[in-house]
Amino acid sequence: MKAIAYIRNDLPADDPQSLIDVELPVPEPGPRDLLVSVRAVSVNPVDTKVRRGAATTTPRVLGWDAVGTVAAIGSAVTLFKPGDEVYYAGALTRPGTNAEFHLVDERIVGTKPATLSDAQAAALPLTTITAWELLFDRLGVPEDGGTGQRLLIVGAGGGVGSMLVQLARNLTGLTVIGTASRAETVQWIQDLGAHHVIDHGKPLTEELARIGLPQVDMVASLTHTGEHYAQIVQALAPQGKLALIDDPATLDAVPLKSKSISLHWELMFTRSLFETADMARQHELLNRVSRLVEDGVLKTTLADHYGKINAANLRRAHAMLESHKTRGKIVLEGF
Repeated sequence: MKAIAYIRNDLPADDPQSLIDVELPVPEPGPRDLLVSVRAVSVNPVDTKVRRGAATTTPRVLGWDAVGTVAAIGSAVTLFKPGDEVYYAGALTRPGTNAEFHLVDERIVGTKPATLSDAQAAALPLTTITAWELLFDRLGVPEDGGTGQRLLIVGAGGGVGSMLVQLARNLTGLTVIGTASRAETVQWIQDLGAHHVIDHGKPLTEELARIGLPQVDMVASLTHTGEHYAQIVQALAPQGKLALIDDPATLDAVPLKSKSISLHWELMFTRSLFETADMARQHELLNRVSRLVEDGVLKTTLADHYGKINAANLRRAHAMLESHKTRGKIVLEGF
């Protein structure tokens, strides 16, 4: 089967050897696995982090988001059958989705939204799971709850932010404040439903004061947490909550003490990484999101289509992600 892989992790994304086209055997499903014929994928910051940070001696296939058709199933599979159309985000410890065929545990797979194209659906899984778990599991906001409280989303124009804005606006009563620094991203966040958009290129506390909301109850810091940390702590109200998904070099929790601010990490791979007892929650979550999409409550965050799934187009997508100038998601489709 066709696949895209890396061998060297010391190359910039635009180097022709940073990602290469390869031929690999079609894998055999284990007991709870689906063998999926992949039709579309999207790229995420984790793709670039692994490519640059994880050494390998054999070709390693990246990619986590995928849309495709179930081609075969393992002996213990109960949730899907061959021919089903699915979407999912895969597992960090297994080969990735940038291949014609891919194995995935059925417990982290959902039924593809019927109203979306393959490309539109491929934009959703990883960032939607991350945003959902961050909002409802980590910050503990109940659905239809949060009225009278304020959520600040730092980096609201990216893939996770684009879903978090929608979830918070449509499924809770929170006042949603997003951050952006470019005009096109400001418009993107407004179109997704944010009540306010402020400039994270300026001090967050000054920007919040400008819109008349000097303190917030919760912060979802999705990028550059280390850069904004002091301002975030200042902006949070006493007994507020801080959730983050990025990887600051260090994070000193001591400044949180005087305000009794709680700290929450979100990694959507945790359930699959440890095969937690509630691993199938991600299957349920993705099916719920499919229904919300089909009902018009949520919409795709697809922003750019980079063509076919091959090494050249994936190198271009990785380079764009590393520029930190993306909005929404980049998707590739077909081999």
